[in-house]
Amino acid sequence: MKTLSFFRLVLAVGLCLGVGALGSLTTTPKIPTWYAGLVKPSWTPPDWAFPIAWTTLYVLMAVALWRLWQLHAPSPERRRAIGLWLAQLALNAIWSPIFFGLEAPGAALIVVVALWLAIAATIWACLRIDRIAAALLVPYLAWVSYATSLNAAIVALN
Repeated sequence: MKTLSFFRLVLAVGLCLGVGALGSLTTTPKIPTWYAGLVKPSWTPPDWAFPIAWTTLYVLMAVALWRLWQLHAPSPERRRAIGLWLAQLALNAIWSPIFFGLEAPGAALIVVVALWLAIAATIWACLRIDRIAAALLVPYLAWVSYATSLNAAIVALN
């Protein structure tokens, strides 16, 4: 792997894991307190499952970004795919501070629905230039679908 390619991969992974780390700063203190007191559906995963799932998804997201950035020449299609990728990451980054930090599941539900739409749009844009990048984002869309239903159930139950 050439130096520039490796640098881009490290930057993409660092960006994604950085967003995850920032989210955990808001999330972690609230798990044993506020979150523990919420009524949650029976199909809520154990707390330990979330960091495993999210770390895996952030790495997949990073590789998708790297593929778009490294393997494709600048074009309107690439710019659109990367722009949508950045938009979904921004929505991802604000969900935890809203849900956990503000203790606002209703507002977080609006964000996670927007996130789901942004991920779907990103996959669609990626399909036009890199099917592997698109495929790398499918597990993320699946997990966010599950997270959206979990968020909605928490709103309904509380």
